[in-house]
Amino acid sequence: VQLQASGGGLVQAGGSLRLSCAASERTFGNYVLGWFRQAPGKEREFVAGLSSSGFSKGYADSVKDRFTISRDNAKNTVYLQMNSLKSEDTAVYYCAARRGLAYSYTTSDYDYWGQGTLVTVSS
Repeated sequence: VQLQASGGGLVQAGGSLRLSCAASERTFGNYVLGWFRQAPGKEREFVAGLSSSGFSKGYADSVKDRFTISRDNAKNTVYLQMNSLKSEDTAVYYCAARRGLAYSYTTSDYDYWGQGTLVTVSS
């Protein structure tokens, strides 16, 4: 599976961005999806996850109620809507996928990764 992330950019604090991640896989609906991020000097961390059914979602506490993960299986795309952005959200954001049912908080549980898209939030 090849993943292509896009949508990053520079935004002021309080603003919004929507990240997209397009997959090459026709059986996209069978994959669990996740968004992770990595800030300079820090480890990659879980941001949001979505089950293959789309019914189960999970978020890091730091983004809960501000970010929303969703998927469009017809377009083989997963999205991350980011609202009320803060300077601490500045990072490279990665989409990830794995076969299965439930999302995971752990990077090593994902088999496929996008190339990352940079989000910079200015204060």
